[in-house]
Amino acid sequence: MAENRNVVLSAKDIEVKFRVRDNYLTAIRGVSLDLYEGETFAIVGESGSGKSVFTKTFTGMLESNGTISNGSVMFHGKDLTKLKTDKDWEGIRGAKISTIFQDPMTSLNPIRTIGSQITEVIEKHQGISKAEAKKQAIEMMERVGIVNAANRFDEYPFQYSGGMRQRIVIAIALACHPEILICDEPTTALDVTIQAQILQLIRDLQKELGFTTLYITHDLGVVANVADRVGVMYGGQIIEFGTVEEIFFESCHPYTWALLSSLPQLGIKGQDLYYITGTPPSLYNKIKGDAFAPRNEHALKIDFEQEPPFFKVSDTHYAKTWLLDPRAPRLERPEVIQDLHAKIKKMTDKGGAFHVE
Repeated sequence: MAENRNVVLSAKDIEVKFRVRDNYLTAIRGVSLDLYEGETFAIVGESGSGKSVFTKTFTGMLESNGTISNGSVMFHGKDLTKLKTDKDWEGIRGAKISTIFQDPMTSLNPIRTIGSQITEVIEKHQGISKAEAKKQAIEMMERVGIVNAANRFDEYPFQYSGGMRQRIVIAIALACHPEILICDEPTTALDVTIQAQILQLIRDLQKELGFTTLYITHDLGVVANVADRVGVMYGGQIIEFGTVEEIFFESCHPYTWALLSSLPQLGIKGQDLYYITGTPPSLYNKIKGDAFAPRNEHALKIDFEQEPPFFKVSDTHYAKTWLLDPRAPRLERPEVIQDLHAKIKKMTDKGGAFHVE
């Protein structure tokens, strides 16, 4: 299990606030996470749950009105929350921790050649000659599947398809062989066929180069296909985490149940698809109790009064829900996600790409 590996990054009790006009919004509320060497960890949740904001604390890329108001992010003995300037981040951002964003066209400079955008990263972080940087850039382009890389080195982003542009973004992110690769919705802007190719490419490169991958996504199909461990985020907190098998087949938090129930692959012909009613909480206000309580049909009285602690389900599985308290009533998982393993196998046997090992 991942817990036997070395911890490559450890975030503890992270709180992030944003100043919006004369008010403060608490986007991240006491989140902790250990990333292990060589694993693939996926953070999943609805838009606005805090997934991207949380991981921006690993690279110092919070917006100018955002501050880390509490907690630490330890990486090789250094607390990354103490780094304030771009100069402080040199040697880490891009070199040790890299990010792939969801839209490759906005990630690339449209008026600069593909080759120059890759070599710039290599020269900056490795301090080598232009000739050697070009050689490494072409090798990385070949590695990510660019055919005739040497001939396409001086082309511009508009001359590449969407899938090819995303391959170049991956090449830039991996140019300096980082230890952690953050993938922020890396396939959202691509069609389904290209999505599968990009996910497989990242998986193959991870095996070859040995980096840790952190996925940020709302797509549980992606999670099922790539993750070793999963953290479910809601209202600026991780509310459940475990191995991918535990989250899909043994999840305990009603929000995780709701996300799984919303999978379109579980829809039955002639019946309405399940959806989560209500809206996420406003993070301008102090949240009392369990943030999901107002949308939770299984909510207990205490959910509206007191924030639940994490309850241990197994050595690798924890959930932040009062339903795990010994005094709580025993509830079955919703019918639609009962026997989920058999349902997923049935979908896979029909030729779907959705599976959990």
